[in-house]
Amino acid sequence: MQGWDDRMLKKLICRHVVFLGLLAVFAVALPDVAQTPVQVQIPRVERPTLAVSGYQIDAEIDTATHHLKARTTVTFTAQANSELVTFGFHPALKITKITDDAGKVLTGDRTADGSVRIVPQGPLSPSVPAHWTFEYDGVITGNDDGPVEGLKLAAIEEPITYLFYAARWFPMTGYLTDRFTAQMTIRVPQGMRVFASGQTGGSHPVTLEGGKPGDEYDFKWTKPGFPGTVIAGRYVDAASAGPVKVYLTVSHRASANQLAQTAAKQFNFFTDSFGAPEVSHINVVELPDDTLPAYWAPELAVVMGSHTGDKVGVRLLANTIARQWWSSEVSPKTLSDAWITNGMCRYAELMYVEDEQGHTAMRQALDDVAAGAMAYDTTPLSSSGRLSPFSPEFQSQSMEKGAMIFHMLRWEVGDKAFLATLKGTMSQFADEGVRASDLTKVAAAQSDQNLVPFFSQWVDGTGAPTFANKYAVYRLGNNKGFRTIGEINQDLDLFRMPVELRIETEGKTEIKRVDVVGTESQYVVDTFGRPRRITIDPQNWVLKSTPDLQVRIAILKGQQLVGQGDLPGGLAEYQKALEANPQSSLANYRIGEVLFTQKNYQSAINSYRDALRGDDEPRWTEVWSHIEIGKIFDLTGQRDRAVQEYRLAVQTNDNTQGALNEARQNLQKPYVRADSE
Repeated sequence: MQGWDDRMLKKLICRHVVFLGLLAVFAVALPDVAQTPVQVQIPRVERPTLAVSGYQIDAEIDTATHHLKARTTVTFTAQANSELVTFGFHPALKITKITDDAGKVLTGDRTADGSVRIVPQGPLSPSVPAHWTFEYDGVITGNDDGPVEGLKLAAIEEPITYLFYAARWFPMTGYLTDRFTAQMTIRVPQGMRVFASGQTGGSHPVTLEGGKPGDEYDFKWTKPGFPGTVIAGRYVDAASAGPVKVYLTVSHRASANQLAQTAAKQFNFFTDSFGAPEVSHINVVELPDDTLPAYWAPELAVVMGSHTGDKVGVRLLANTIARQWWSSEVSPKTLSDAWITNGMCRYAELMYVEDEQGHTAMRQALDDVAAGAMAYDTTPLSSSGRLSPFSPEFQSQSMEKGAMIFHMLRWEVGDKAFLATLKGTMSQFADEGVRASDLTKVAAAQSDQNLVPFFSQWVDGTGAPTFANKYAVYRLGNNKGFRTIGEINQDLDLFRMPVELRIETEGKTEIKRVDVVGTESQYVVDTFGRPRRITIDPQNWVLKSTPDLQVRIAILKGQQLVGQGDLPGGLAEYQKALEANPQSSLANYRIGEVLFTQKNYQSAINSYRDALRGDDEPRWTEVWSHIEIGKIFDLTGQRDRAVQEYRLAVQTNDNTQGALNEARQNLQKPYVRADSE
């Protein structure tokens, strides 16, 4: 399986769905160029003054009117002498009544982001749970103002309705850190199937408001976690494999069997890697194409319908299923610890790639993860909780840098101790929040190593080393070969980590592990053949700054800006990439895309031709450059030249993201630009 290609990434960014994991809520797998999410305006995230422990939710959904009516009882404890209690809440929902334990009506107001601030009737005790009941309703179409601008986190519609935990469709606080139980009763129009965490029995018929026939589903999740996601739709029993059941709409049911087999394989792989999960089964359910690529809840993995049958969906699904362990079973203690779960889900996805395709495929994907890790590396992960959890900076750091930390930990302690660390963390912190200090202790115990310097470097610090190597080769007497005396230089004074050296000689290639401590570290290597080339970290075990990485970072930022509609800003970033590597096919291709969007056809065609003359990285730039050039010829009335380009595209035999299909289609019929393009 190949990962997501950059063309698909661009499309997803432009549709505001590339939110990397969203702090272990949005499971998004993003290979080929490590990606960052869309910049959006986010309300300030307040530190919670209360802790929610449970919900009882009774909700009715009317898809014809996009209406939700609910009655929710929240069990929580608050700090002593709290004069004001704040809950996050979806802005489109209107609260009609709030009552406390004694049945007294409470008053409050709504803030600009939709949160509700409530004045208690009397003192709240931190040792005695309070039980407040909220009655509310509203219309949620997905086009209304939600808690995160630019993202559809909830929509009540046909054929699929979704209410994500992050949508705040019930009063909540302690986003991703406040674990809770939930008992839910959900009523829907007749014939809809409902999926959530902890289903108890099947459905039973009811009469909805207005006398309409409906079905009622009951759910009860008793383990502290994040069960607040509900999916309802017109699904069919598509397929099952082992612990996995797949539910798709009729239009996508053809891919159900393969999807079930893949999900079961991933579930079993992660069970071997992390230990037995707390869930015995998982439902894989289809999402519409106008929301996030994927989402998760205990026992639930939901994936965009368009990815249920393609290669893109394989890594996407792996990331989502891994969250049954690294998000559901173990969660971050604080937002500054979210890199543990976000990063491990990203790395779990890459571990699956390695298991299926080998280390080379994983190493290629790591190039892009490293770019994401370094794109916003100005705030230490240990302080990242001060950032908005929905910001590109937070997501890039927690997802990509978090993944690189786990990759480097694996190199530091070895595969056996690494897997033991993962399983040990699961067993020690099941249904709890985990801190970076907890992970450090578990890893130290499993590896019998002092790992404080390692985690201090990568969690408490910023930056990555830039390695340089200088050495001299001496011939040994009596035909004993050669001795190389060298020194590894790098620019971080506190850096301390083993680094691999590959010494290519006239005969056998030698591998040596060198402990790099500080800015200068010496090494001595004896070889029989004369060394011809010495490479530092050839397997990409260490996060490091390189010229290629700077190119990838600039392209990544450019894609983000283009996705926001800032074409000049994106073009400027692509130009930076081109300055760093004038032969970059990807940078030239991206520039061509922007110019094409601006209808600057002559300049666009020049950039696409520069992409064809470049370094051919990644390979798909060749086939798509021919296609885009063909489109320009069609748009400018040069059909014969367009046909020639489409034929050249077909000759590449590269069907990345359906390239050959599009080329053949354009051979049959000239390309016409849609009004929206």
